[in-house]
Amino acid sequence: MKFAEEIMEILAAFDLTGSYRDAGELAGCSHNTVSRLVAARDTGGLTAQTARRAQVIDAYVDKIEEWVELSHGIIRADVAFDKLVAMGYTGSERTSRRAVAAVKASWMAGNRRVYRPWVPEPGLWFQYDFGDGPTIAGRKTTLFCAWLAWCRFRVVLPILDKTLPSVIACIDVTLRRFGGCPTLRVDRQREDRDCRARGRHRHPQPGHGGRGPILRVECKNLCPI
Repeated sequence: MKFAEEIMEILAAFDLTGSYRDAGELAGCSHNTVSRLVAARDTGGLTAQTARRAQVIDAYVDKIEEWVELSHGIIRADVAFDKLVAMGYTGSERTSRRAVAAVKASWMAGNRRVYRPWVPEPGLWFQYDFGDGPTIAGRKTTLFCAWLAWCRFRVVLPILDKTLPSVIACIDVTLRRFGGCPTLRVDRQREDRDCRARGRHRHPQPGHGGRGPILRVECKNLCPI
């Protein structure tokens, strides 16, 4: 398959020499290729890519697509080749590998996960984070700061540490002051990521960022916005 730049070089070589063989030697291709490209240019049928020739694998592409879809893109090319041979495929394994790779790429392009920005619903999400608090009696404190989506109401609670009992107690107080909230989004803390990098979990119990970023709370009453 010749690309546009190569075709332009071949035609320029022919226009310069006026000979198929001389142009072929100058452009590094066969004189038959030069003749074909010149004829295509004269008839107006010149394209950047040549027409794809039929292959033996073409009759089995639909089956390969079915296998890729059923396996969610996991099926290996050698496994697909064995299946094709059992179905009467007489082509080479290299050709089948190329076909499987092309089908997988097409499947992945159509099934790629799309990340969209999170849009909070008014009053339906509650999120919290921590801030630096004042030093009291020589001991540093931390501020537990919680807020509702699209709501100006805030809950700020001073705590001495960020251990699991303290965080659960703060969530309990916050929900009571909010009057209920159906879903809580937990912001993963930097120290949590550092702990996970060292093979430990700061909050190994369920209901906090150690297991997942979202905690769902069954409450029917919502805080008025």
